Amino acid sequence: MSKIAFIFPGQGAQKAGMGKGFYDTYEEAKELYELASKWLDLDMKQLCFEENEQLHQTEYTQCALVTTSLAMMRVLLNRGIKPDVAAGLSLGEYCALVAAGIMSEEDAIKLVRKRGIFMEHEVPNGVGAMAAVLGMEAEQIDAVLSSLEDSFKEDVQIANYNCPGQIVISGKKEAVDKACALLKEKGARRCLPLNVSGPFHSNLLVGAGEKLRNELEHISLNKQMIPYTTNVTGNYVTNISGSDETGVSVKKLLTEQVYSSVRWQQCMETMIADGVDTFIEIGPGKTLTGFLKKIDKSVTTYNIETPQDLDAIVEKLNQ
Repeated sequence: MSKIAFIFPGQGAQKAGMGKGFYDTYEEAKELYELASKWLDLDMKQLCFEENEQLHQTEYTQCALVTTSLAMMRVLLNRGIKPDVAAGLSLGEYCALVAAGIMSEEDAIKLVRKRGIFMEHEVPNGVGAMAAVLGMEAEQIDAVLSSLEDSFKEDVQIANYNCPGQIVISGKKEAVDKACALLKEKGARRCLPLNVSGPFHSNLLVGAGEKLRNELEHISLNKQMIPYTTNVTGNYVTNISGSDETGVSVKKLLTEQVYSSVRWQQCMETMIADGVDTFIEIGPGKTLTGFLKKIDKSVTTYNIETPQDLDAIVEKLNQ
């Protein structure tokens, strides 16, 4: 029997105008943008729909992107398409938690606003860096990073296992630059610096994770409705209740996620092994569907960026 996964993009997918069609067309989407504006005391319409510099600043990007994906999901659910499982890349994991019934929309949006602030300000500008390594497998990259001299070895790590042939490294700028030079020497096709404001998913963000942990202590989790895969392990998390030990583990995973590797490829492989054959990417862009084509070409992928996309998917899945 076919299984559907809702998957949600992470930071970097944002663009001006995202979600405007949903705001203009669907009352439930409009309502969420207006609620998010009230919850955060921000003009979410201006932030998401108009060209502005704030949209690409981490402390604003995260709440804007999560609000947009959740507004789109509201409409999809109301049109009768329900997920069997969920996952989100880094920031997108908060949307997956809402899809799974574990976290409320309000808590997710408020939390990622704080998460963005913590991540933006944890490391001074210019100290950290990230780079995409193309054309080299994870095991080879690990071996190269392990071979760095001791003064650099502890300052760079794999940040994202996106798909075969695309791995991201993160850490102190000097160590990332040194690693890139050695990776190219050892056979990487390219090593591309990323335009990001910090060394995300590296040990330099431990402090931001701890600040987030303090915020998570005040959040109540709900009974889980469907499984989701966590970035930290690449495995399913199930049977979550805010009142038991597994509820505590979700908060622990979200804390660790800030400074741990994002095992996105492993998350997708876990779902595919479980029989998931249809993946719906909810949010701007087609990054995750692109990764999936490199992970397993046999699965069916859709992406929802506009109301027209949503109409086409609903029609297709209801045939």
